[in-house]
Amino acid sequence: MASEQSFSDFFYSAPDELKLHVRIYGEANSGTWPVACLPGLTRNARDFHELAIYLSTDAANPRKVIAFDYRGRGQSAYDPDVKNYNVGVEAGDVLAGLTALGIEEAAFIGTSRGGLIIHVLGMIRPAVLKAIVFNDIGPVIETAGLAHIQSYLERDPTPKTFAEAVDTQRSVHGKDFSTLTDADWARMVWTLNRETDQGLVPDFDPKLVDTVASLDLTQKLPALWPQFDALGAIPLLAIRGANSRLLSTDTLKQMGERHSMMETITVEGQGHAPFLETGSLSGDIAAFLDRAEQKNIPK
Repeated sequence: MASEQSFSDFFYSAPDELKLHVRIYGEANSGTWPVACLPGLTRNARDFHELAIYLSTDAANPRKVIAFDYRGRGQSAYDPDVKNYNVGVEAGDVLAGLTALGIEEAAFIGTSRGGLIIHVLGMIRPAVLKAIVFNDIGPVIETAGLAHIQSYLERDPTPKTFAEAVDTQRSVHGKDFSTLTDADWARMVWTLNRETDQGLVPDFDPKLVDTVASLDLTQKLPALWPQFDALGAIPLLAIRGANSRLLSTDTLKQMGERHSMMETITVEGQGHAPFLETGSLSGDIAAFLDRAEQKNIPK
């Protein structure tokens, strides 16, 4: 699905020497903030392909875009220790990747788990964050959303054909994503899976499912308000799917009350998490990054 000419592959070593992978779009672009793209729990760098092309080829402000495969996802190595599949370790991996690329600061786009990692980065290396886009994530995670994720990961079947895989995704997510086109569903399936001799298989370490299955959903997860408040001086765009079960409207409202520079977009007809290449979202994100960078230029 992806054009090989539109990006390059870069491999680097994590702090524990595990081999990790990123995609780099617009490698020669300079003079604007680079953009680091952080996917969701079981997702990978391919999630950002269309958005990354948009940002890296923007006529006015082309940007270098780095899309991460966390450990155990995409082309990154699987970790033999399942305990290392956590946002703290993954935040360290992201910083190691940026260091290997010689990038000291960037704008960050985080979908779901990627947004949680940004909360961690704000505590351990706030200077790396120049602007933030949260895609359907905030400091409070609703247990109903986690239960939904737990449910479909535990019973996720292995489709025999591409058509079966599309039908499976529609059956699980169709109610929350009523506005997606056939092309959107097909792109989702190609992003989530890789082709093998046995057919399509999910492109992540199966042990990741264990990290979600072990969550006790009778207890609320700790809120990350202190970590969110520490991001208060950084321009922020919060995107929420109108049908999201993970990010509530109440949490989004509180985020806006606590962050004076936060902008919001609600995506109708989509749930957790909105496809950033659909509708006007790519242009909206590019315009937000341009505004944030322009405000940062010393007078």
